[in-house]
Amino acid sequence: MNIIEVKNLKKVYHDGETSTVALDDVSFDVRKGEFLAIMGPSGSGKSTLLHLLGLLDVPTSGSYHFNGKNVTTFTPDELADLRNREVGFIFQAFNLLPRTNVLENVKLPLYYSNIPEHEWEKRAMEAVESVGLAHRMHHKQAELSGGERQRVAIARALVTEPEVIFADEPTGNLDSKSGKNVMAVIQHLNEEHGKTIVLITHETSTAEHAERIIHLMDGVIESDVRVKDRLTAEDEFVK
Repeated sequence: MNIIEVKNLKKVYHDGETSTVALDDVSFDVRKGEFLAIMGPSGSGKSTLLHLLGLLDVPTSGSYHFNGKNVTTFTPDELADLRNREVGFIFQAFNLLPRTNVLENVKLPLYYSNIPEHEWEKRAMEAVESVGLAHRMHHKQAELSGGERQRVAIARALVTEPEVIFADEPTGNLDSKSGKNVMAVIQHLNEEHGKTIVLITHETSTAEHAERIIHLMDGVIESDVRVKDRLTAEDEFVK
């Protein structure tokens, strides 16, 4: 079953009389439970594609079906509601509140959800525990390492139990050891919990955790291949 279906997706940005084509006739599907990496150099269109897939922007033309829904027909409010319920984001810069502890940071998406308030504490605690940070539950950002901060961001993406997790350069601000550990956590979510992962990265070693890699170049798909020798979460975790 496909959870994402895009066909002839196009995005054009206009600045006065100048038009820039960021994506041009992009078509592909993502199966439910799949781990897809999208690669490409700066300016290839991968960030634009992430914004479209993550329901943060709308295409200029083409169709996008998310979980069977034609989201190109949705109003901004409908997109925001769907995004909050079915999508989780992990960002390169973590985007944590500095004066707020781990547990409260993870709770943040719940404030904008339809999930009953009496469930928030339990959900947040379970999400924090799932990324191995139960012992850091009440620590603030300044007391965490870079890798721990990114794991908090992963827990925050999980707390609403989304259908798809979009990870935008999740290892970009980390050293190699922390980056491997973060990718082990993300891959575990895919392999053991069946989460659909769409990863944006320019690092081949990071992309090789996925089972499939799409390469973008100048706004078009250059290649779409299956990874034969996929890295395993167990092999990558560095203690």
